[in-house]
Amino acid sequence: MSLHRLFVSLSLLLLLAWTPLAEGKSKDKPNSPAEMVQSGKQPLVISLDDAVRIGEQHNRELEIARLDKRMAGQKVRESWAEVLPHLSSSLTYTRTLKPSVMFLPVGALTGNPSLGTQAIEISSDNSSIASLNLSQNIFKLSAFAGIKASSLVRKISDESFRQTNAGVVTSIRRAYYDVLIATEKRKLVEQSIARWQEARKDTNALFRQGVAADIDTLKAWLSVENLRPDLIRAQNNESITATNLKRVMGIDQETPLTLTSTLAFHEIELPKSVAAAYSEALDKRPDVQSLSLQAEAENAKVMAARSEGLPVLSAFGQLDAQTQFNDGESVSATRWPVSSTAGLQLSVPIFSGFATSARIQQAKIERLQTRTRYEDLKSQVRADVEVRLSNVVEARKRIDVQSKTIAVAERSYRITMLRLREGIGSRLELTDAELQLDTAKTNYLQAVYDYLVATAELEKSLGRIDPAVEAKM
Repeated sequence: MSLHRLFVSLSLLLLLAWTPLAEGKSKDKPNSPAEMVQSGKQPLVISLDDAVRIGEQHNRELEIARLDKRMAGQKVRESWAEVLPHLSSSLTYTRTLKPSVMFLPVGALTGNPSLGTQAIEISSDNSSIASLNLSQNIFKLSAFAGIKASSLVRKISDESFRQTNAGVVTSIRRAYYDVLIATEKRKLVEQSIARWQEARKDTNALFRQGVAADIDTLKAWLSVENLRPDLIRAQNNESITATNLKRVMGIDQETPLTLTSTLAFHEIELPKSVAAAYSEALDKRPDVQSLSLQAEAENAKVMAARSEGLPVLSAFGQLDAQTQFNDGESVSATRWPVSSTAGLQLSVPIFSGFATSARIQQAKIERLQTRTRYEDLKSQVRADVEVRLSNVVEARKRIDVQSKTIAVAERSYRITMLRLREGIGSRLELTDAELQLDTAKTNYLQAVYDYLVATAELEKSLGRIDPAVEAKM
């Protein structure tokens, strides 16, 4: 045996002795996010539907949208104040520091002009007035315009909530799929390592029989060890995607997750054509409905601006009770005479310095802007649904192709492994078969992932995502 062959054999023995120890250490490392959490903490077992449901309850962006809906409801209540009665009361107390006087012509009253006038005190030390005021608008067109506009704002808020909910649900689905494909890619690397370990055992056996060369055993060992960095990256990517899923769900980052849904292909009902998808999107998309309602609200604003130049008729009523008494008098002995008044008030604007006409023109311009944005949005929706539909169809075709490719690649790998065991195959052939098998499985998983994500985006684009019953207000 040459010195070089002896050196290679000793190196191989050292590597074979060290590898089980390294494998034993690697088995102690966590392979998934659920294994990396503290022991004793129960994982949250969720399906895709569970993740969406939890996200609809805890996502902070959705919580802000719910508060916006509540705010819109209060604005509707506020707008009704213009057509409802206004009732107010007041109580005034006055302390006289220096009494008021009235000059009376004493001379004229007595027939003696030389007596002139006399100052007489007419105020008491204390006085009080209690009032009750009532006012009611009878005709005020701007008030009715405001009520209509606020009602539309509430509907716009509802559509905005639907839009936010659809975005959150789509984000949760995508994040869930991200974790699933990250997990599957980690499993693919582990499966590849397991296959290469099995191939290494066969190579070692052939080496001991003198059939395989020592360089083949070294290559088999390197094939396994070169995959370990890929496994570390896959584990880290799985952890990162799980962190992002918990973020969009709105749950504590310390909560471990166990996903029960799988990255499996599920056919969804697609529109028959782009035109049908476009029509469905116009009917259901919340952003389209919101902008359409905004155009109606602009019409109400034009009417409100015009009403500023119209008369306003209102009714009013007032009930007063007053008393006066000096110091030393009993308050219970004071009198409270009551007086009441009622009437109508008509206010007619004549000239406001062109402010009213300017506001009318501004409202009309805003209405034109909204209509233009609405037409632009419809063209965006048309392009969006076409792209989303195309992505779904393309991913579906790739699934059909790759599902057949996997079966061929697995058969090719088995045949190549059998040839290597019988000593008629080569390590290069096995490496190529392994690469083809990994590529086929990876491409299939990617196609399924792309299909699921594309369907989620398509459903959002078509407006098919509605808030859950428990999430509605």
